[in-house]
Amino acid sequence: MERFQIEPLTSPDQIDDLLVIEELSFTNPWTREMYQAELANHGVSYCFLAKDRTGATVGFCSFWRVMDELHINNLAVLPSRRRAGVATALLSHVLREGKALGAERATLEVRRSNDAARLLYERFGFTVAGIRRGYYTKPLEDALVLWLERLEPAPLLSGDLS
Repeated sequence: MERFQIEPLTSPDQIDDLLVIEELSFTNPWTREMYQAELANHGVSYCFLAKDRTGATVGFCSFWRVMDELHINNLAVLPSRRRAGVATALLSHVLREGKALGAERATLEVRRSNDAARLLYERFGFTVAGIRRGYYTKPLEDALVLWLERLEPAPLLSGDLS
């Protein structure tokens, strides 16, 4: 399995690489302005990039830490690099980071039809806690609300060099 360096998004210059992945991954992608606002929202908004051996950004995960909760907003991997451990490395890192920031539990929404993502989250202990009807557009689809009720210090996984 390839190993990935996980590092924080720290500069607006890094947003270009993230937007390429965002647009290839989501039917209703976040904009540059949205990520610039996230970057400026210190102490609440966080984003981590996964880089391969060449330093190319191959995935990212953004989240908010609000009180004792971690809300994962977006987790995406370049289509050509999926199923290579990038998402696992990112999620492992983000859960560890969230725990270090004081989060006790985590939540996210996922398209009901996104079986690959649901399986990833289930491997980490997330369970379905509810449904948001018509949450997604393009196409219209329900979101499953997933919760991980107890953040444990996540183990360092083989794909994560952070």
